[in-house]
Amino acid sequence: MKTTKIVLLGYMASGKTAVGFLLNNSLNYTFWDLDHYLETQWETTVSEVFKSKGELYFREQERKALEHLLAIETPMVISLGGGTPCYYDTMSYLKTLDHVVTVYLKTQVATLSERLLKAQQSRPLIAHLEGIEQIQEFVGKHLFERNFFYNQADHIIETDQKTVETVSAELVTLLA
Repeated sequence: MKTTKIVLLGYMASGKTAVGFLLNNSLNYTFWDLDHYLETQWETTVSEVFKSKGELYFREQERKALEHLLAIETPMVISLGGGTPCYYDTMSYLKTLDHVVTVYLKTQVATLSERLLKAQQSRPLIAHLEGIEQIQEFVGKHLFERNFFYNQADHIIETDQKTVETVSAELVTLLA
């Protein structure tokens, strides 16, 4: 019997890692944040790899790491990076795996922007932006480009004005 994998996708600050961690505890599944997994393998940060080797190298390694995790015969929750589903044929690939359930944590631009403003310095993609308006514009453009991929998920859960615990509980109920 194939093992179930729950793959969380969505924009940065949508709550993928926090929800994944809670799912790990409530379902007793192994949890991996894909960026953290890569950083552990490389013994450096994703930001450093982007700077030193470039985005194309990062995206290739990210895909290989995802394939590796999906091949492990253990129930698992995997939190993808915000761009992961948008490169190569990743969404199509995930949809072909009958032991994988994809879940888009859909969050509105205003909510994402507020969360990102608070964590701006720890987010290299937006560290250079000035003020909430620039962050909203940046996020809005990215979401417009990425929604095509995100909306292919098996399930969509809206996260606005919900706690991480509520979103996790919704997901557990949805998958039961």
